[in-house]
Amino acid sequence: MKQFTLLFLLFSISFNAQTDAKIYEIIKMVSADRIKSDVKTLTEFGTRNTFSDTISNTRGIGAARRWVKSEFDNISFNCDNCLNVFYQKDFVTKKGNRRVPHDAWVVNVVAIQKGTKYPNRYIIMSGDIDSRASNTMDFKTDAPGANDNASGMAGTIETARVLSKYKFENSIIYVGLSGEEQGLFGGAGLAKYAKEKGWEIIGILNNDMIGNIKGVDGVIDNRSFRIFSEPITTDEKDPKKLARQARVRRFYGGEVDGISRQLARYIHKNVKTYMPEMNPMMIYRLDRFGRGGHHRPFNDLGFAGIRIMEAHENYTQQHQDIRTKNGIKYGDTFEHVNFPYAKKLTAVNAIILASLAWAPPAPKEVAIGGIVKPAAKLKWSKVEDAIGYKIYWRDTTSPTWDNSRYVETTEFTLEGIVIDNFFFGVSAVGKNGHESVVVFPNKIWR
Repeated sequence: MKQFTLLFLLFSISFNAQTDAKIYEIIKMVSADRIKSDVKTLTEFGTRNTFSDTISNTRGIGAARRWVKSEFDNISFNCDNCLNVFYQKDFVTKKGNRRVPHDAWVVNVVAIQKGTKYPNRYIIMSGDIDSRASNTMDFKTDAPGANDNASGMAGTIETARVLSKYKFENSIIYVGLSGEEQGLFGGAGLAKYAKEKGWEIIGILNNDMIGNIKGVDGVIDNRSFRIFSEPITTDEKDPKKLARQARVRRFYGGEVDGISRQLARYIHKNVKTYMPEMNPMMIYRLDRFGRGGHHRPFNDLGFAGIRIMEAHENYTQQHQDIRTKNGIKYGDTFEHVNFPYAKKLTAVNAIILASLAWAPPAPKEVAIGGIVKPAAKLKWSKVEDAIGYKIYWRDTTSPTWDNSRYVETTEFTLEGIVIDNFFFGVSAVGKNGHESVVVFPNKIWR
């Protein structure tokens, strides 16, 4: 039995060793200098508070978003109009919103790189355009927002520059979201827009603060980063259906295997493959304790979404007026951003976007069943263009998919493995070796 399991593992290792040279090219193309330049430009708008000046060409949210759009337009010009760049906006009012000082448009800047085969399937990378001072209602005080979140916005622009040089089967969206500090308005607006348009969202990678390596806890770390993901992502509202889903999870598992959690595992696996010097930390919660980010509105509508950010925060440089008090310099200013680190996290996003955009769709249905012997049987729906599939399994307490078996059928029985002791999933593999996100069984094979 041990010998049989060892053969499984050896097969897994040999198949996982297959990598794509283009992914290494993408990592090398990401530029710390360009990210630095873009962060500098964003901080020089003074404040980017969502409710700040929209008329000036040099100060406020209006000038900032027009500059972001011009950057996406320039990238599109250089790739023969490969990006569809536009504003997506929603009107928010002061009434009923305690963080809204006056009625205004919340404007997102969207750039879509259409896929050649699956144009309606989208993987999204987002950064936030807006910034804030100590008082989020104060839209006049300087709020440079260098790390929070010019770093994420600059990383998104840089990723668009790099990936626009390639063709992908699936579509990629690069977006600058607004209104994050006032209540995640920009993400909510775009998620609703995606739902109305019938977009098939593979997932959103929300980048919020990717440039700080020196934490208020005294730790300096330029390799670790956090991936926040919540366990269950659903837009189901029917109490009876929710209760039925909970009963299924109680008996068959899956309480930590929602689509956002699978997206997080996908990121972890690919980073350890292509950027092994990095330490991706999977955090099993929606976001930081009691706080939220722009992936949440997508989760609320049933889309997969995670947050990528630094591992060690410095709270003296977040949501702070620029000042010195008791010898401590407060304020989210340019000199605190570590650009080689921001480059690394930008590269993380770029390789995940590329891998998913080159991958076939995931199986829509995966069924699992047990038999009265040490074995687990699985079957799944056929995926167009997939040359094969990978069956994954892991200990029930493991955060990552640790074992796999490559097969070229849509039905397979894993012999010599006790179904009760593991969780299982299936991904689709394309001709180029890129895989879809793993799908946790959504049916019982009786």
